[in-house]
Amino acid sequence: METSIQISTDKSLLDVGIVYDFLSNQSYWAKGRSLDTIQRSIENSLCFGVYLDGKQVGFARVVTDYAVFAWIMDVFIDPNFRGLGLGKKLIHAIKSHEDLQTLYRWGLATTDAHGLYQQFGFKPLSTPHKMMEILSE
Repeated sequence: METSIQISTDKSLLDVGIVYDFLSNQSYWAKGRSLDTIQRSIENSLCFGVYLDGKQVGFARVVTDYAVFAWIMDVFIDPNFRGLGLGKKLIHAIKSHEDLQTLYRWGLATTDAHGLYQQFGFKPLSTPHKMMEILSE
């Protein structure tokens, strides 16, 4: 039996409970993030849900001005469904989204998925000394 894979930006399809559980309880970068914060981040981002036979198994969001810049965030595939190429399909869908084709700069941060992102042209910052940040505790 063939498996049906769908990647959609339709926010009405998102299972916010799955996104919240993964980000707040399982991820290393968003541990403890509140449901309210996750809901607001979804409302204000271009979101991508990954669905396997209708069940949500992955997620990513893009913060963008739709003109020159985008930052990819909160990317995950449910650990039970990794190794099926879903992460590659997700990043491909993001990079090929019609509303993001004029962008000059893409950004993201990762601790453990450099190999995935390098396949799509991402590389370490060419001028890290120009980047600055403020981190709240």
